[in-house]
Order: sequence, then structure tokens, then C-alpha cells
Amino acid sequence: MKIIVHAVGRMKAGPERELADRYFDRFGKSGPAVGLDFAGIVETPESRAQTATERKREEGRALQGQLQAGAALMLLDERGRAFTSEELAGRIGLMRDDGRKALVVAIGGADGHDQSLRDQAELVVSFGALTWPHQLVRVMLGEQLYRAATILSGHPYHRS
Repeated sequence: MKIIVHAVGRMKAGPERELADRYFDRFGKSGPAVGLDFAGIVETPESRAQTATERKREEGRALQGQLQAGAALMLLDERGRAFTSEELAGRIGLMRDDGRKALVVAIGGADGHDQSLRDQAELVVSFGALTWPHQLVRVMLGEQLYRAATILSGHPYHRS
């Protein structure tokens, strides 16, 4: 299953980007052994619309343009469900085993995701009730995707 990360906003050079790149690189190398192929990160600019509702709608349309037919959608949102790493790995593994060709993991803009995306998402995942900067969310997502691949492969990186 192809894994694509869709992020609103650009990641600037710096230590956060280096750390995110390190985890996405690890995931890209370990994922294929368990049927997860990292297809990269698609960045879209933040909307300049006047209201939060308009910004979310515009950013949601940009994401809709990236979704392939039959792709699963996972949104990262502080109001989503908090999964354990094992649960998240299991859900990703189930999508892969069900024959899904792609999974798009979306990091929304500062205002979050449009309701239309929330309605079609298979998973809405929270990295906790706190609000995180987008740079750190990318680091945490890269690490959790790498961790999911190691859990699915039985690698000792994840110790529970």
C-alpha cells in the first residue's frame, strides 16, 4: 500500500525538518518489507481566504485533488481518537490487508480540516489533546509511520 502524506504549509529548513526527514527515510526503507511504500510528502500552500471556514474549504479542495480513487484517508486532528502505537499499526495493517492501494495521511492547516474531509476519513487520529506546531506533527508522524512498520514486521524498535 502506498503511503502519501499531504501537508498544508511548507516545512522550513532546520532541525525539525532534519528529524522529520530522518524518520520518513527510515520508514521509506523499512516499510516495503511489510507492504508499505512511502510515496512522499505533498505540500500545499495555506489558504489566504478571509474566514476559517473558507480556508478549511480551500485547503480541503486541494487535498481532494490529491486523493486517488479508492485511497483511504487518515486525518491528523487534535479532536480525533488517540490510538496506541500498536492500534495505529494494526489499523494501517488492516487497510493494507484489505487491499487498499493507497493511504493519504493529512496534516491540516492552522484552522484544521473541513467537515467534508472529516466525513470521508476512515481514521481521524489525535496525537493528544494538546495543539502541536505543524513541524513537530511531521516529526511525530514520520516516527509513528516508522514505528508502525517495525511493529508490523516484529522488529524490536517498539518495546511495549
